[in-house]
Amino acid sequence: MSTIAAGQQALMDDVYSLHRHFYDLTRKLYLLGRDRLIRNLAPPPGGSVVEVGCGTARNLIVAAKAWPDARFHGFDISAAMLETARKSVAKHGLSDRIILAQGDAGTFDATSLFGLEKVDRIFMSYTLSMIPPWQEAIERSAESLAPAGGLHIVDFGQYERLPGLVKRLHFKSLNDFHVTPRRELPAVLRRVAQAHGLGLEFTPLYRGYAWSAVLRR
Repeated sequence: MSTIAAGQQALMDDVYSLHRHFYDLTRKLYLLGRDRLIRNLAPPPGGSVVEVGCGTARNLIVAAKAWPDARFHGFDISAAMLETARKSVAKHGLSDRIILAQGDAGTFDATSLFGLEKVDRIFMSYTLSMIPPWQEAIERSAESLAPAGGLHIVDFGQYERLPGLVKRLHFKSLNDFHVTPRRELPAVLRRVAQAHGLGLEFTPLYRGYAWSAVLRR
């Protein structure tokens, strides 16, 4: 692991060492669009699904129940989050269907992490706003897609149709947790889609509170 990645791991472990125990309860009210993303995954029967930055595995658990014929995998840079994730997966009786690993989103390799040469569905739910190598994570995911594969993303938008005061106050609170909504996300997605010959669907949600995107091979 690089020095930068090790520093990010230490930061995330520090931030979430305590907060991970009630993370899902507190995020339920404002990480909007996660379940919409999961409903739209539609992996093929027996297909592989990878979540980048899986955190507590909340999304993987919901997705595994929604799509029982798929195989699920998730990785996170935080050892503390993965400890909670493994307990949650076991509690829901899904240890045989959800494989977890520690990895860096900017350099991940699905083959070395999970033995997957290519991946049918990759998703990122409020991950890009939390990781420094967010553009590299998109690139790595695009390169890892199988034929007919899809990369699904939901994250904070720029609140483009919400009052400016709401944006300033919420962005300030997000900054306290080292979360940075990515203003350049649409442009980066267009560039990656063009470079890899992918189709792009981009949808602002909830008056720009969240942005949803799908890159399809």
